[in-house]
Amino acid sequence: MIVFPTEFVKTQLQLDTGKEKRYTGSLDVVRQTVKQRGVTGLYRGVQVLLTGAIPTYALRFGTFDHLKGLVSGGQGVLSPGQRMLCGLGAGVTEAMLVVTWIETLKVRLIADQRKEKPRFRGLHHAATTIVREEGLTGIYRGVGPTVCKQGSNQAIRFFLMETMRGVYTGGDLSVQVPYYFVALFGFIAGGSSVLCNTPFDVIKTRMQSGKYSSSFECVQHLARTEGVRGFYKGCLPRLNRVCLEVAFAFTIYDTVQKLFKKMWP
Repeated sequence: MIVFPTEFVKTQLQLDTGKEKRYTGSLDVVRQTVKQRGVTGLYRGVQVLLTGAIPTYALRFGTFDHLKGLVSGGQGVLSPGQRMLCGLGAGVTEAMLVVTWIETLKVRLIADQRKEKPRFRGLHHAATTIVREEGLTGIYRGVGPTVCKQGSNQAIRFFLMETMRGVYTGGDLSVQVPYYFVALFGFIAGGSSVLCNTPFDVIKTRMQSGKYSSSFECVQHLARTEGVRGFYKGCLPRLNRVCLEVAFAFTIYDTVQKLFKKMWP
């Protein structure tokens, strides 16, 4: 709920294609949206993200911790390569099971709002309409770029988080990392993942808008019409959102883990 407006702005900018651009920047997206639809307009599609947030984070942290236990033999200490591999596994799992269809519905709802007469009445109506007209593949558009994006996202984030934790604790698992350092580490990890894989996010968004039949066609069109800068469209609002989101996520997760350890030592 806190960070969704930045996601809305990022998606609008990534969908703003053609010779005549609708928006001049992030602030213009906010200004036009609030003017036309009020503040609630910035939350168009938020129900999709809320619906997907619980299973996505459950899969993300659950898969990473499970793989971490398997790879480390229950010792909880990973090599740099193992950190990236476990993060990659977590990202691919969440992308295949939850994120792709959640992101597709979110993008389609946001893109629908750009029309003078929006077609979809809400999450359920959008999902049933797309499945009826396009089949299940309709809500799995852009699965390839989504897997690449989520896999690289979590590989980078968990690698950096585990590395920074290790540096702080000196490898001693009994040492507790203060929540403000966890938030800082999450902020850095989130920002690093954005800078490294925004092109995947742009391709994913364009694919999920329903305008392209394949990722290759999308990449070709994007490179031809907008050049290299087109692959980093919406990078700044995405950076704002992801840095906050990842900082919140790791801090909340650590807080809940500490609570569980007190309840079930």
